[in-house]
Amino acid sequence: MLKSSFTNHFIEAGCDEAGRGCLAGPVFAAAVVLPANYTNPMLDDSKKLTPGQRDILRSVIEADALAWAVEMVDNIEIDKINILNASILAMHKALANLTLIPELILVDGNRFKPYQDIPHHCIIKGDGLFLSIAAASILAKTYRDEYMMELHTNYPEYGWNRNKGYPTLEHRRTIIRLGSTPYHRETFTVQVKDGE
Repeated sequence: MLKSSFTNHFIEAGCDEAGRGCLAGPVFAAAVVLPANYTNPMLDDSKKLTPGQRDILRSVIEADALAWAVEMVDNIEIDKINILNASILAMHKALANLTLIPELILVDGNRFKPYQDIPHHCIIKGDGLFLSIAAASILAKTYRDEYMMELHTNYPEYGWNRNKGYPTLEHRRTIIRLGSTPYHRETFTVQVKDGE
């Protein structure tokens, strides 16, 4: 069972990103502030949920959260500042758009840059430990998937409706065959190994 809070004493914002390992599209990040002692037995790391479960939970999170925000950094900026910095920038943008100022930031993973003067904790696999981070993971994932589905209508050959820009064999082969699109990350390497 995921924990409702890190301390029980502060207004906490959970942060997570989606799309870090993709070859195409932006990286999305979300920040979510849940009510104190919030519970939801369905809420979990977005990777453990089906698309249908994530869609249901997205509406629940948006209704139940005290504050939430989703932001993105596009592939052009990713190529300029690298994916780690872009992921952190997207989280900072999401935090800046919260309608409630958090007193503590919980970040999924092990890397973050301080945001204003608010203390933060980096928590490896935090989306499977804390409800606010899990909620952020679901919002970031569903908003990014929705965005990639829209891009798919203009570039259907790349299968973004299925792979969402991740480096599947189909996606890598299509890039080698057709070249990249304006939404591909030019600093990311594309290879197809013998036998694939």
